[in-house]
Parts: sequence; structure tokens; C-alpha cells
Amino acid sequence: MAVPSIRLPPRPLALACLVVALVAAGCKGTTPIAELLDDPARYKDETVHIAGQVTSAIGVFGTGIYEVDDGTGKLPVIAREGGVPREGAKVAVEGRMRVGFTIGTQTLTVLLEERRTTQ
Repeated sequence: MAVPSIRLPPRPLALACLVVALVAAGCKGTTPIAELLDDPARYKDETVHIAGQVTSAIGVFGTGIYEVDDGTGKLPVIAREGGVPREGAKVAVEGRMRVGFTIGTQTLTVLLEERRTTQ
């Protein structure tokens, strides 16, 4: 006895694939921002994944900087192409850690964006 196959129209199938990809990107080994900021030298020049909400953003001509808050801390992200997401957007970001300096409790640490998805 043949089992009938179920065919989804192209649009819902594409939407389902997109949702699965976004969820996978957002969950893919994210590191808490507090952990990155507590020991920035450990992650210097390493590729890391973060996810959270954009709390501030400024961009011009496709480049800019935005800040991501994951609930454990906030980290500035530098976007060199593709613009910046709006404030309030939920994002997953892959990028390279760059450490500038540490003075007391303040550290200048940024993430150079390599890939971003908006959730």
C-alpha cells in the first residue's frame, strides 16, 4: 500500500527552512557576554558567537556600530558592511574579539562582525 506524500507549497517550505536556519544560528554555541568581558584576553582574536537585543545603534553608508545586550552584559559590535540593525532587534552575531585596553573595571573590547542574523 503506497503512502501518500505531502507536498508543501514552495513559500511555506522556504519559510520553514528559514526559521530552522535562524534558530540554529541563534543557538550555535553562543558565549555569554559577561564571560567575554571577564576574561577578554582569553578570547582575543578568536571567533565567538553572541546573541541578544540591540540597545543602541549608529550607522552611515553601510558601516557602523551597535551594542548587544544578552542579559549578562553589553558588547559593542562593529559592522563594516551591510549596515546596522535597529534598536530593539534581536540578533545572533559571529565575529572576532578585539581588545583595546583595560583601566580598572573598564575594558574597551569590541566584536568585529563577520556574520549576523536577525531573529
